[in-house]
Amino acid sequence: MSSAKYQSTYGQQAVEVKETALSYRGFFTVHQAKLKHKLFRGGWSDWISREVVDRGHAVVVLPYDPVRDSIVMLEQFRVGAVDALGAAKRHPSQPEASPWLLELVAGMVDGDESGEEVAAREMQEEAGLTAERLEFALSYMSSPGGLTERITIYVAQVDATSASAYGGLASEHEDIRVFEIQRTQALELLDKGYLDNAATVIALQWLALHREQLLQKWNQE
Repeated sequence: MSSAKYQSTYGQQAVEVKETALSYRGFFTVHQAKLKHKLFRGGWSDWISREVVDRGHAVVVLPYDPVRDSIVMLEQFRVGAVDALGAAKRHPSQPEASPWLLELVAGMVDGDESGEEVAAREMQEEAGLTAERLEFALSYMSSPGGLTERITIYVAQVDATSASAYGGLASEHEDIRVFEIQRTQALELLDKGYLDNAATVIALQWLALHREQLLQKWNQE
């Protein structure tokens, strides 16, 4: 087993925030921050201004059926992928982009909810699924250059045959197609560039790396 470790040069104490001001409040919140931080070569930076977007934090769940060796995936519309609204073009070697993306179960953290509570709620709302086991995989910051969001990924053991055909809440204008796909096929879609969502890419890569270890753990419980 690898013993690789990494410790950042500086921690939170190496940043001094002088002031923050609210720039915008809607579904997202934007603050203007004035701060300085320590430099690698010694000393401190000048006072600098940065805009920070706060959209809350999210949980993503990869529903995996180890008996059928399959994954439950979703297809849904995403406004950020609409060309007319400024979506970036894909590399010409990749399949044509669409605002209907192949994704996994996901949802925003509401208040003091735990990641496990969010996972259970969203699996039921979006796919009609209940987890037999829920395994923490990893967490990461989606775009720390200006976004505070942290995404936490779980892998859930499920019975894929119990998934609903469609999901989502009408009150939230969600329109979701739910489908089962073999794990090997999902990884092939990943390899061929059909997956256009970072959390889905990262979760599938995690499963590819850790599946055998995960199955051993589940079989021992």
